[in-house]
Amino acid sequence: MPMNKTTVKTLEQVVHECGRYPIEAFEFIRQGLNHTVNELHGISVSERKNANDPGYHVSGQQLCWGLRNYAVQRYGVLACTVLAHWSITRTNDFGRIVFSMIESKLMTKTDDDDIRHFHNVYDFATAFSPPARPIQAPKSIFAL
Repeated sequence: MPMNKTTVKTLEQVVHECGRYPIEAFEFIRQGLNHTVNELHGISVSERKNANDPGYHVSGQQLCWGLRNYAVQRYGVLACTVLAHWSITRTNDFGRIVFSMIESKLMTKTDDDDIRHFHNVYDFATAFSPPARPIQAPKSIFAL
């Protein structure tokens, strides 16, 4: 049976059709979107009365940074490794997942939203590198 424009697909169907990322990557994006909306607007996606209310919209760039912060908060120094395990190695990958869900009616977008807004928002190696620790001379525990 062909899918029409008003049919909402399941997340599993979207993952299968995309074929590039595992379901965990899609779930991470959904949870990270909720985190980002909450951080920027003080409200979770599920608490919004109208899913299409532009007052709670986040841009592609904002979502990329929110996903970075969510990954670091959730996975710490392993964030980049976890994302790479899911084949997410650039912000463009975030955009591909988001727009797969938009095309399948699992997410919404405004007329201004474009997948190009996810293009090279930041470099993963730089954005996910842990902060440098101050260099200190080793302290001796005991003296001879």
